[in-house]
Amino acid sequence: MTLTRTTKLERGRGALGPALALVHTGRAPTRAVLTAELGVTRATAGAVAAELASLGLITVDSRPGAAVGAQGRPSHRLAVDPEGPVVLAAQVHADGFRAALVGLGGRIVATAPGCMTVHADPAQVLGEVVESGAGLLRETGRRCVGAGLAVPSAVAEPEGTALNPLHLAWEAGAPVRDIFTRCLADARVPGPSPDAPATGYTANDVNLAALAEHRHGAGRGAEHLLVVGTGHRGVGGALVLNGRLHTGSSGLALEVGHLTVDPAGRPCHCGSRGCLDVETDPLAFLEAAGRTPGPEVSLLEQSWELIRTEYDTDPRVRTAVELLIDRLGLGLAGLVNILNPDRIVLAGLHRALVEKDGERLRAVIADSSLWGRSGGVPVLACTLDHNSLVGAAELAWQPLLDDPLLLLGG
Repeated sequence: MTLTRTTKLERGRGALGPALALVHTGRAPTRAVLTAELGVTRATAGAVAAELASLGLITVDSRPGAAVGAQGRPSHRLAVDPEGPVVLAAQVHADGFRAALVGLGGRIVATAPGCMTVHADPAQVLGEVVESGAGLLRETGRRCVGAGLAVPSAVAEPEGTALNPLHLAWEAGAPVRDIFTRCLADARVPGPSPDAPATGYTANDVNLAALAEHRHGAGRGAEHLLVVGTGHRGVGGALVLNGRLHTGSSGLALEVGHLTVDPAGRPCHCGSRGCLDVETDPLAFLEAAGRTPGPEVSLLEQSWELIRTEYDTDPRVRTAVELLIDRLGLGLAGLVNILNPDRIVLAGLHRALVEKDGERLRAVIADSSLWGRSGGVPVLACTLDHNSLVGAAELAWQPLLDDPLLLLGG
């Protein structure tokens, strides 16, 4: 019997989602690699790739080719379709918000910042950030298939409530997922079906940064990835185990910002003193460097600029960097002892610290942890500039990665 493309696809329909995920994360650059990774026949892999292309999700080179020096049969190259659908991604932080359109592969298609004082009513700021994203959709004319939101708070599952938005004026327990979904409906942001509004997905910003770095950035290939970072205020952490975020029983795992690194240090919002949250964030850095924060740009941008322009010339700035590295190293050493990760990725201001003096940071971790003395844990700077936004997009892409044909086949 001669197998038709439909018959081959029926045999491989269950592979559509895994195949799209492989191309999405760059792990299947050719049809030959896709065939091997899926464990199917070449014919089935071809039918699966052709179906994903017909859905407008990937491209398949019409002429097979091989890299210079490669052996074996040339293979068709696969890539995400640059003109394919996008998702709306949004991030709210202490100094405002940012909206973006993100394509498959973690590629930011368009972005719009919204610097402002975040209103105490989450519905107001989420309405503004969604309208900003809807404006990007109108300007670009791109098809939207979902929406994701990153917030600086632990987000309880499955309710989608922000339990501790410490650096925002929101009430604890704000139903951010429901509010976000309502705002999407009000702005007529579509989901997979153009006739129905998008469903909103919400999670903690550092959790989403970790997911993005694991799929598209410095965390690729790690089995036990620890991500720690400070954005505009505070410090967060996340753990990716075997490709999945570890969020605990209800979404509250890895509140690493409340590890004590200086018992006599600053009072923390949690009621303790000297936590990473208040000892290694941008405000702590600016104070240690003898600078008074200004209102013109965010604390994070002020810190980055100070390190970039004055680290080599101002001893106070170098001393502040060393102080934060020592505090951060103590916190990371404790996490290494508890979690035993195979890689650490640092984001936000912490990215600048490891880039400026990674040797000092790794030495502090090694001297203060049991596992560090046995060979050390790789400590890397993140490689995605807007990793929380890319991670928010991953939330919205996940239903499509689970079953592309179910969402788009009709």
